[in-house]
Amino acid sequence: MNKTVNINLAGIFFHIDEDAYLKLQRYLEAIKRSFTDSQGRSEIISDIEARIAELFSERVQNERQVIGHKEVDEVITIMGQPEDYLVDDEIFEDEPKRSYSKRSTSTSKKLYRDTDNSYVGGVSSGLGHYFGIDPLWIRLIWFLLIFGAGTGVLLYILLWIFVPEATTTSEKLMMKGEQVNISNIEKKIRDGFDSVSNAVQNVDLKKQGDKIKEGFEHVSDSISEGVKKADLPRQGKRIKSTSSTFFETIGDIIMFFLKLFAKFFGIILMIVGAVTIISLVISLFSLSILDNVNIPGTNFFHIADATNVPVWVMSLLVFFFVGIIAFFIFYLGLKILITNLKSIGNPAKYTLLGLWLISFISLIILSAKFGLSFKEEGSTIKTEKLASITASDTISLRMDDNDLFSRNRYYRSYGFDTAYDDNDNKILYSRGVRLIVRSTKDSIGKIRVERSARGSDYNNAKNRAERISYKYDLQNNELSLDSYLTIPLDEARKGQSVIVTVYLPEGAVLYADKNTYNYHSNDYYYNDILDHNMEERHLKIITNGVKCLDCPEDDEFRTEVDIDDDENGLEINEDGIKAKSDNSSLKIDDDGLEAKIDDVNVNINDEDGVKITTDNNEN
Repeated sequence: MNKTVNINLAGIFFHIDEDAYLKLQRYLEAIKRSFTDSQGRSEIISDIEARIAELFSERVQNERQVIGHKEVDEVITIMGQPEDYLVDDEIFEDEPKRSYSKRSTSTSKKLYRDTDNSYVGGVSSGLGHYFGIDPLWIRLIWFLLIFGAGTGVLLYILLWIFVPEATTTSEKLMMKGEQVNISNIEKKIRDGFDSVSNAVQNVDLKKQGDKIKEGFEHVSDSISEGVKKADLPRQGKRIKSTSSTFFETIGDIIMFFLKLFAKFFGIILMIVGAVTIISLVISLFSLSILDNVNIPGTNFFHIADATNVPVWVMSLLVFFFVGIIAFFIFYLGLKILITNLKSIGNPAKYTLLGLWLISFISLIILSAKFGLSFKEEGSTIKTEKLASITASDTISLRMDDNDLFSRNRYYRSYGFDTAYDDNDNKILYSRGVRLIVRSTKDSIGKIRVERSARGSDYNNAKNRAERISYKYDLQNNELSLDSYLTIPLDEARKGQSVIVTVYLPEGAVLYADKNTYNYHSNDYYYNDILDHNMEERHLKIITNGVKCLDCPEDDEFRTEVDIDDDENGLEINEDGIKAKSDNSSLKIDDDGLEAKIDDVNVNINDEDGVKITTDNNEN
């Protein structure tokens, strides 16, 4: 068993195998020795450690993972050995001081903000490095976006916020697509020190020293003269006046930003109001306003349909209700931007307010009437025996579709769409069909189709349910059910739906097509024996359940339970339920119920009714 060591590498904690730790320690010591006399040694070592920590983080899948020899070897391969780059400076004075070998490992570029070559936030320079083009072209594109389409400001701000700044040497190398290894890290830092050194060498120290000396003498003379001429009471008043001016300036700055925010808010209100009004006008003339205006929980088409209001009247009501609000939002934004804006006048205000109140009250009344039209539910039920389906048959069950109704195929949905039937008649159709499969003790199967709808009263709802068209077909023990229902085009859409219940005799075998899945996706309330993921399996019908004939042993659904430890236990199968303990037993099957508790026997069946006996007496 190997020991593990917890290490802190560049501020990141890692769990590392003891042998791997010793190898990593020797590697880092070798790097430190190779840079003993190098300028910027501490910065180089720090960046190398940060890069190693980053490479370890990429290879650690979770917090508990221990770094081993494999990970250490991979990192050393990427970073390289110190001797690959170290060359004796004293022997090769005429040659470059460092020899940097190029490794085959490629590094993909990463997007960072280059603040070293930036005008604002470094976004353009970073994009230039990333795409390998001059930042000037990126800045030109920003100019066109900002003053052309107007979207450049928001995009630039988002990039400024979400794109990180290249701060470390490793990040600056990755930004340019250079390999992050010992060689390039040292070279980058050395170049930085060289540039600073050159700048210092170009400074005339003697001249700068004379200037500093003259400055100190001038400041000293000024202070002496100021102390002599100081009038402290008068200066106190000046300080007080200066303090007051300072706070007034702060207040002016705060007010400036508040006004700037108000102007920006006004522009937003103007844009929102103008876009909404333009969209409403276009939608009104294109007769699509009821589709484009969406209020949660409200469908204006359904309201117009249920209340017998023409679509154009409903469109005008919605236009005035939303459009007048949008107009006043636009006017408020304009008022914020232009303080001396001329008023639209009281007659115009009251006229718009009156139109808005009329449209608002009308929509409230129509919505209430629409809700009352769903008050009652009515249904019509039709049951038909399927004589060709017996206990010895195998029945195929599938949902049949119509190519003309291709939207949302094989998904139950209670919304309505328009389509044309086989006779080119325009109709309304819905996929509000629910499938239920149950077992029956009858020798043959049967099907029950329940059509339901809602209305202002029971008779109204029942008459509407009777106008629902739904079909099914049975041929060669294949039962095909329509996956949709249809209603006449002039029929109000009021919750029309169909529930199809298929009763199969016990002993029969069911094979359900996979397209039935979304239609028999039911709650336990419906007592559906065809559960999820039972499609395309041969299922033997048993009492209130099914037995899978071709399921793997580890399949998720099982309808037989057999729990038995010697003589005591629980057994549930197609014959019934049996339970037994030391002093009691329970049996439930086709003959009835038989229970025994100590010396009391209880029998319930169709022939004798309820019979209770004891070991000594019979009652």
